[in-house]
Amino acid sequence: MTLDVHRLRVLAAVAQHGSMSGAAEALGYTVSAVSQQVRKLEAEVGQPVLERHSRGVTLTDAGRAVAEHAELIDRQLHSLRARLDDIAGLRAGSLRLGTFPTAGSSLLPLAVTRFRQEHPGVHLSVSSSRLRGLLNMLESRAVELALLWDYSWSRIANPGLKITHLLDDPTALIVSATHPLADRRAVRIPELAEEPWIIRADGHPVGELLLRSAHTAGFRPTIAFEANDYQEAQAMVAVGLGVAMVPRLALAGLRDDVRVLSLGAQVPSRRVLLARLAGRRPTEAESRMGQLLVEIAGSPSLLRGSTSS
Repeated sequence: MTLDVHRLRVLAAVAQHGSMSGAAEALGYTVSAVSQQVRKLEAEVGQPVLERHSRGVTLTDAGRAVAEHAELIDRQLHSLRARLDDIAGLRAGSLRLGTFPTAGSSLLPLAVTRFRQEHPGVHLSVSSSRLRGLLNMLESRAVELALLWDYSWSRIANPGLKITHLLDDPTALIVSATHPLADRRAVRIPELAEEPWIIRADGHPVGELLLRSAHTAGFRPTIAFEANDYQEAQAMVAVGLGVAMVPRLALAGLRDDVRVLSLGAQVPSRRVLLARLAGRRPTEAESRMGQLLVEIAGSPSLLRGSTSS
């Protein structure tokens, strides 16, 4: 049985006002139009919903059941409209974000803080992963937005994604505070040919970044340690085990016993990107978070802050 919600509401108006004329006046219909809608409803229900007599109409048992449910449906529709208005006005709803660790410790917290201050009623959740995991989260709709990164030799080219370029994250060199280069502000790659190197483990792209940069400079780097994360890499640099190339955003938690040197344009920067599925309309929450990330990524203080000691 399929029932027309509009006709249910017409019957609820008849029940509320006690007559077809009262319902017609309340709804802005003619009495004939109300009567026609009631007859169609009776055809859908398969039994009478009104008893018609000289003094007007009364509801049958079936009519009372329909009217009661119609009133409940009407309240639910009003509640739904209020909830949708709250979501559109960023007073309710949810937003799921994906991030990679270095963005999750630098760029994203600034955006999350501002978003929650502006829209405390929107529930935020954040998941952190590496690149492949983030792409899977987007494709499976586990997140609506994800922060991604790529290098010039491995661009993300996925027609199913809408990509926004947030910033270029330059590569820096970190050395121990006692290293002979520690007082320098910048260094050239050929000067590092004899240095032992600390890289990220498990085929992390920073290892390929070092190999490409060293090849261009004419040497093959000696790998002293493969770290599981950038904090571990900093610790090994601090004790003099080697030097390391790191993205600037990875230096949000810089140790006191390491120093940061600029590599200038000798070493490629990575792009930091914001991605969502193409072909779907973003929610108000997604749009606002995207605006905040673009604004914060464009702030000169972001990368300066990542190298403060």
